[in-house]
Amino acid sequence: MGVREAAPSATVKFFGAGAAACVADLVTFPLDTAKVRLQVQGEIQKVEGTNSRRYRGVFGTISTMVRTEGPMSLYNGLVAGLQRQMSFASVRIGLYDSMKQFYTRGTERIVTRLMAGCTTGAMAVTFAQPTDVVKVRFQAQARLPDGGRRYNGTLDAYKTIARDEGVRGLWKGCMPNITRNAIVNCAELVTYDIIKEVILKYNLMTDNLPCHFTAAFGAGFCTTVVASPVDVVKTRFMNSGANHYSSAINCALTMLKNEGPTAFYKGFMPSFLRLGSWNIVMFVTYEQIKRGVTQYWESPF
Repeated sequence: MGVREAAPSATVKFFGAGAAACVADLVTFPLDTAKVRLQVQGEIQKVEGTNSRRYRGVFGTISTMVRTEGPMSLYNGLVAGLQRQMSFASVRIGLYDSMKQFYTRGTERIVTRLMAGCTTGAMAVTFAQPTDVVKVRFQAQARLPDGGRRYNGTLDAYKTIARDEGVRGLWKGCMPNITRNAIVNCAELVTYDIIKEVILKYNLMTDNLPCHFTAAFGAGFCTTVVASPVDVVKTRFMNSGANHYSSAINCALTMLKNEGPTAFYKGFMPSFLRLGSWNIVMFVTYEQIKRGVTQYWESPF
């Protein structure tokens, strides 16, 4: 019988989740930017008073952005994105197991996993909402006709939003974001948890990279299907100026009235490509970090 691997500590999980999420963001950020541009396209058409579509499909969007704004436009908001992941993923992913144990109290059920996912998702939004707002604003902004930008940098964005919209502007869309991340966290972490558990239970694979890859891919697909409508509303609401929408619900109703129900699945393909690839990179990296760091600290010197 092989030696049982030591379980990673809560600290390793906390910082490992943030680091793994940053790696995943670096790899998939252009897809996330394309998703945001597609999600806000209907809103831009209305403002410009035109029916022409600037972006068509995920790769068409990327191509258009590279041609008209340069390749670096695909990484607009990356700094805020990495800030977001270090504060956001560390809480929602890194504390998931600890919160699950808190709710479990000896008996692990699907309900306790869902409760843990909702709790860490809501906690993460509380800490990371300003970074999410700035990230979305940067990803959504196209170069203005005079060559200018809505914001000159990450710090300028924080200052400008706080000055023009008040400190509450940095927490704009907090409620739809809490809703979205409760859904995403449950779909993502619980699905990954269950798929991995089933694979190991029936000895379909061992606890290694192919197992993590398969579970992460399944988690990414389920998350995209469930979370896309809330994600689109969140993006539109967070990107809007002051007094554009009275609430997230008003934003959703306006979308439904002006663009129809399909508007809630705008950017679905880039969302799936991004979430699927993000989950794969993040979970595979996270598992390797947990295993590597734990083995390092457990090994004799």
